[in-house]
Amino acid sequence: MPVLASRFSPPFILRSGHVQTILPALLPRRIDCAFTRERLELADGDFVDLDWLREGHARLAILTHGLEGDTRANYIRGQARALADGGWDVLAWNFRGCSGEPNRLLRYYHAGDTGDLRAVVAHAAARHARIALVGFSLGGNVTLKYLGEAAPHPAVIAGAAIDAAVDLASCARRLDRELANWIYRRHFLRTLIAKIETKARQFPGRLDLTGLHGLRGIEEYDDRYAAPIHGFRDAADYYARSSARQFLPRIGVPTLLLNARNDPFLAPSCFPFAEAEESEHLHLEAPAHGGHVGFLDLARGVRPWSERRVVEFLADVAG
Repeated sequence: MPVLASRFSPPFILRSGHVQTILPALLPRRIDCAFTRERLELADGDFVDLDWLREGHARLAILTHGLEGDTRANYIRGQARALADGGWDVLAWNFRGCSGEPNRLLRYYHAGDTGDLRAVVAHAAARHARIALVGFSLGGNVTLKYLGEAAPHPAVIAGAAIDAAVDLASCARRLDRELANWIYRRHFLRTLIAKIETKARQFPGRLDLTGLHGLRGIEEYDDRYAAPIHGFRDAADYYARSSARQFLPRIGVPTLLLNARNDPFLAPSCFPFAEAEESEHLHLEAPAHGGHVGFLDLARGVRPWSERRVVEFLADVAG
C-alpha cells in the first residue's frame, strides 16, 4: 500500500508543531458526549473503567488514550462524538489507575501492555460483531502492537493510530534531550511521580522513593520504576519489547497510522515508510504539520481535522 498523500493544510499561523500541540488543549470546546461508565473486572483481580457512548449503532469503535490521559480528554471525547455522528457506538477505556481511582495492584499500565486492551475487546465483542480500534500517542502504540503481535479478536475489522510513538526509545530520548520539549517532560514527570507516590502509599516498603523528585527525564523514570514494576529488565528492555514498529508488518486489518512530521514527541524512526509501502493493510499518512494530537485547521472551528480523517478512513475500509 503506498504512503498516503495528506490533505491536511493548516493556516500559516498554525504550522508550528508546538502551537498545534498546545493550542487544542487550551481552547474551550463544547462536546456533546455523555458517557456511561462500566467497570470491567480483570482476571488478575484488578479493573479498568470503561466509558460507553451508545447510540444504537451496530458497529463499535474502541478508543485508547495516551500517556497519563483519560477518557475526559478533549481528543477522546471529540473523536467519540465524531464517530457517533458517523454511525458508530463508542467505548473509550481508561488505563489502570487513570480513571480517577487508583487501581488495586502495584502494576498500572505501560506502552506495550496489550493484555488489558485484549480483555476490553473480548468484553465488547459480546455485544458488537464489528469493532474498530483507535489509539492516540502511547495508546496508538498499544493499538498497533495489539493488531500486529498476534491475531486480533475476529470482531476487529480496522484500526487507526494518531501520533503513535512506535519507537519508544527514540521518542524518550527526544523528549528528554530537546530543550524545547521541557514543558511536556515536566508535565509527564509531575503526574508520573504522583502515581509512584500513590503506589508507595498503597504498598508500603515495595518502592524506593529516594531521589524520586530529582528524576530528570522520562527514560530515567522508566528505568527506575515503569520497567521493573512491569517485569522488564530496564528501560532499554522495556522499549525494545514494547515498541509497535516491529509488529507493523504483521497487521492484517486495514489500519491508518496518522503521524505528523512536526510532532515534537516523535523521532524520525516513528515514520515507517518502508513498512507501509510493503504492507497490504498499513496506511501511513504523514502530513507536514499537525503537532502532537493537534491537527487544528479552524475549518470547522476548534474541531480537529484528524477526527474527520479517522471517521473517513473507517467509512472507507469498514463500510
